[in-house]
Amino acid sequence: MKKVLLLITHGLMLVVGFALGIYALPILTQPDKPSMTDIGKVATSALFTGQFERDLEGSDALHYGNGTIYINAQKIAFDGQISPGPDYKLYLSPVFVENKTDFLKNKDKMLKVGDVRTFNSFLLDMPDGVNPADYQAVVIWCESFNIFITAAKYH
Repeated sequence: MKKVLLLITHGLMLVVGFALGIYALPILTQPDKPSMTDIGKVATSALFTGQFERDLEGSDALHYGNGTIYINAQKIAFDGQISPGPDYKLYLSPVFVENKTDFLKNKDKMLKVGDVRTFNSFLLDMPDGVNPADYQAVVIWCESFNIFITAAKYH
């Protein structure tokens, strides 16, 4: 009986430790966030802005975003906070989606812009030849676990 109890408790601790490692590793390895000067340059020249909000249908306590997205012809900047996690990607979408089902249904129409590696602001280059006016929303998606994080309509 003692051996079974030890096996269960140690196995449980292994699972908890693994889960905490998955959560903490992106935080520990994230690069420095962009300067507020760089974010401000995109904000002042923004063609479009949008808001990430915590209360989207597909967001929850562990997967959310809150803040402002700025889009100009060359850059996408974010000032706010995103829940940390691995392998986040930013997509431009022709339709607003707010959950995993809608994201997967429309993913083939979306454009993957790049990796989101910082969680308290980020700055991404707009891919060459992309007109942000051809889209109406940005989506942050976790590729590793197929989890919807957040989205924002822009105008």
